[in-house]
This record gives sequence, C-alpha cells and structure tokens, in this order.
Amino acid sequence: MDILSRKCYIGGFGIATPMLGIVYHLFSGGKDSSLAAWLLNKIGYEVRLVTITFGTLDNWKYARETARILGFEHEVIELPKSILDRAVEMCIQDGKPGRAIQYIHEKALEFVASMENVERVSDGTRRDDRVPFLDLSKARSLEDRFNVAYIRPLLGLGYKTIRELVNSIFIVEERESEKLEKSDYEVELRNALKKKGIDPGKIFPPRHLQSRVIGLR
Repeated sequence: MDILSRKCYIGGFGIATPMLGIVYHLFSGGKDSSLAAWLLNKIGYEVRLVTITFGTLDNWKYARETARILGFEHEVIELPKSILDRAVEMCIQDGKPGRAIQYIHEKALEFVASMENVERVSDGTRRDDRVPFLDLSKARSLEDRFNVAYIRPLLGLGYKTIRELVNSIFIVEERESEKLEKSDYEVELRNALKKKGIDPGKIFPPRHLQSRVIGLR
C-alpha cells in the first residue's frame, strides 16, 4: 500500500498525510472514548477498540453496538478476576470508588500494552479528569516498561470543547450512571459490591450522569 494513500484537505488544498499504524484504544462506548477514537481515525491511525471485562457480566455488548455504529473493529479482553476483587477491597476500605477505578484503568492499560505486536495504546482521558488519569510519571513509566506509545487525544481539551465536538458528531444517550446500559469498569464493580451485600449507592456518588453513543449525526 502506498504510504501516502490518505489525504486531508486544508484551505482547499489536498495535503497528503501518511497512513499511521494500529492503535489499541480502551473503549466503553461513552462520549469521551468515542470522540478519542474518532479523532485518532481522522489523524490517520488504524483504530482497534478494546473493551475490558472480568467475565462476570456481558455489559461489554453495549460497547460492541457502539463500535459497529462508529465502524471500528472491536475486541473484548477479559482481565483476571483478582484485579476486580482487589478493586472491590479498595472501595470498601475507602468508602468511595476513585482509587479502585484508577487501579483497574492502570491494569487495563498495562495488559493491553503487554500484548504481542502492540505498539500504541490509547484512552479517552481528558485534561480535567481526576480519575482515571495517568500523571506524567505514570504515562512515561507505561511507555518505558512496555515499549509503547501512550496516546491521549483529549488531553488538551476542556469540557466545553469536548461537548461541542460530541454534539456535532454523535447522538448521545445520557442518564444516571446506574440506569445507563454501558460498558465501563463501574458496572462490574457495582455488581461485585452487591454480591458482597454492599450497597453501591453508599460507595458511588448519587446522581452521577454518564453517556453512551447511540448514533452518528
């Protein structure tokens, strides 16, 4: 294939840009991971969407539906249940989910980065995110330990810009977290807490809105 097979048009002029390599992108089907995947594709990367599961639920299927809408390849990767168990312990110890979500996200990135022939990993974390989010030292450590590039297309974008882009590109369903059919870490974490007889409502914040992309404009 000719490396100059893709063109972008700026100011009416066709400027050839090279086709880039494959990037494995952590994907929940929400607006942030969908926008990041869309931007990666526009830049010229071949995007492979990756949804993480622990095998306790089949909520990954919602991400697969969104992946079909976006037109990207989609893979479901099952992480060891011991990671979920440790995250549950963190929730119980802390009385809040932040450290647990961060732990799962870091383990997910590490697992994907360790896979054979993976050179690039990505996620939809944003400039203003607190959890999950890798600071500079953790981002560099991930790249150095696994010899990969860690790409975050939304890192320089604030909430207003992301909202503007999302509303111009996608049709989005937004509901309270526990009522939304979604494929993020929180779903299996909530379910695991329930199995231990713990009310997730006492761990997770009330009236927390989350999103899922259900169409293209």
